[in-house]
Amino acid sequence: MTTEQKINTLREALREHNYNYYILDNPTISDYEFDIKLKELQALESEHPEFYDSNSPTLRVGGAVTKNFKTVVHDYRMYSLDNSYSLEDLQDWETRIKKLVDGDVNYTCELKYDGASISLTYEKGNLLRAVTRGDGIQGDEVTTNIKTINTVPLQLKGNYPDRFDIRGEIVLPFDGFNKMNEERIVNGEEPYRNPRNTASGSLKLQDSSETAKRPLECLLYNLKANNLPFETQFEGLEFARQMGFKVPKAAKLCQSIDEVFQFIQHWDKARHDLPYETDGVVVKVNNLYQQDELGYTAKAPRWAMAYKFKAEQVSTRLNEITYQVGRTGAITPVANLEPVQLAGTTVKRASLHNADQIEKLDIREGDEVFVEKGGEIIPKIIAVDFAKRPIDSIKTDYITNCPECETPLQRIEGEAKHYCPNYSGCNPQVIGRIQHYISRKAMDIDGLGGETVALLVNAALIVNYADLYQLTKEQVLPLERMAEKSAENLIKGIEASKQIPFERVLFALGIRYVGETVAKKLAKHYKTIDALMYASIYDLTEVDEIGERIAESVVEFFSVEQNRQIVERLKDFGVQLEISSEKLANQTEKLKGEIYVVSGVFESISRNELKKLIEDNGGRVGSSISSKTTCLVAGDKMGPSKRTKAEDLNIPIISEQEFLSKLS
Repeated sequence: MTTEQKINTLREALREHNYNYYILDNPTISDYEFDIKLKELQALESEHPEFYDSNSPTLRVGGAVTKNFKTVVHDYRMYSLDNSYSLEDLQDWETRIKKLVDGDVNYTCELKYDGASISLTYEKGNLLRAVTRGDGIQGDEVTTNIKTINTVPLQLKGNYPDRFDIRGEIVLPFDGFNKMNEERIVNGEEPYRNPRNTASGSLKLQDSSETAKRPLECLLYNLKANNLPFETQFEGLEFARQMGFKVPKAAKLCQSIDEVFQFIQHWDKARHDLPYETDGVVVKVNNLYQQDELGYTAKAPRWAMAYKFKAEQVSTRLNEITYQVGRTGAITPVANLEPVQLAGTTVKRASLHNADQIEKLDIREGDEVFVEKGGEIIPKIIAVDFAKRPIDSIKTDYITNCPECETPLQRIEGEAKHYCPNYSGCNPQVIGRIQHYISRKAMDIDGLGGETVALLVNAALIVNYADLYQLTKEQVLPLERMAEKSAENLIKGIEASKQIPFERVLFALGIRYVGETVAKKLAKHYKTIDALMYASIYDLTEVDEIGERIAESVVEFFSVEQNRQIVERLKDFGVQLEISSEKLANQTEKLKGEIYVVSGVFESISRNELKKLIEDNGGRVGSSISSKTTCLVAGDKMGPSKRTKAEDLNIPIISEQEFLSKLS
């Protein structure tokens, strides 16, 4: 046997033993025997670097150091999930689903493990990269650290797609977490607070050998690729198991929402016996074709819902109520609490939302209050223990002036929050707007974080986001923790942001109510900032999904002379304030004013590509048939109810080829 053959034989044997031990929980050799084989392989690889394999089992011990984690755009966006808290919520969700898809609907129920989300990309059966969720569009590449986790296969078994992503959670089992804390206490170190945060932090450790010391596991639940070899989510879970992934076996196929709720009720109690943290159940439409039909909102898939188990509650003392100013001037009252343990974390603060909430609950400083985590994430006060209220308690009077600049507060009719109207002179608003401008979903300026923005504003180097483009390295070098290299990176990052496309720049401007989705619609409709700047409220409300509140906010923003001046300066600096000529070349008005419903499986083009063609040519994509529908574009396997409704309403039904010919 040649050296290369011996190395490959050892690698294959170690992979198989690793699979038996960590995935099947059925070891076939002792730990000692495994270690002997691993050391033998390490020695051979060290002597023969020409046979290097980036997915060798020896890499699981770590050792590589990553100082900067590269930002990577996901091949398939990682969406958030909508939450529900009752059977009624789930029934309402099912009602919405059944209006949009044909045929019977069944569901795959899976436990919602509380860990750090990860997306693994495999190519030709080998792990190519691992990327954190980030903002769902892009995340940090943490491949080196992920390779140290034994339940992540570096090379797949059996049949597998040529390239695909698989999503899952990196979790830290309770036993491993407790053992880590015992060791830290013995060493005189502060114990970790909870398994989830510890797992998440482990992925960003610079030294992968430190990650390797932590007993992390990877639980997988969803594959993303074109032309997957199965038709349902439940089949996909089994397919992932056969490739060598650790897929929890608690998942169940349910035929109705009643069965879904039985699953939830069982695990609401049984979850306390699980080796991992879990905070709910994820319910998914099982059929992948129906998932495709249902599609996504701006933030979440319509075909999935997270049911959150009842939040844990504790009581503690409210020491003080303070007030924060957001970038829009909105005032948020904050309860400063006596520190208390809640769902694995120490809670010191909770949002009180607004003046109405304080009055409704009659919350006062010095009260004993009941606190829970909304969805086990954001702490909130749900009630006051009036039996423990101090005799000298004083009713809370909501502030009348801004806590930062003393400007009298205003309250917009129909809104719950108070606002500070000092747009350009209130420091938190100024800093907040610039922090929003540089954020990842907006201009994504490398080398510039929120703390640095505050330093720049407080040093009077900038007063708005246009000022960023006049900064020099010499100006920023004296700032706290700013070295030569970081100053260079900051200036380069600001310069690079001039290439960010118009729709993200529009979002970055921070116009109230103009989020990512609205910014895309406005950019696509108006094409230039000048056209948008002079649009009337009536013109704006004629744009698809733009209501009067958004229209008024846009008009108000551009009515402020200072905002118009900032936009003109951004133009002068070369920031992208119109749709690129390349994008314009692919857009027409051929379908302007027309609404198309797309249903079925298509041959020459994917459903998403077809929808994009409709939008790129001025049309709208409808989710269901109505009297306003222009055409139903029908593919193979289209459900009968859509066809029947279209025929009843005399809506034309056309094939994909007939649709494509309309654009030629």
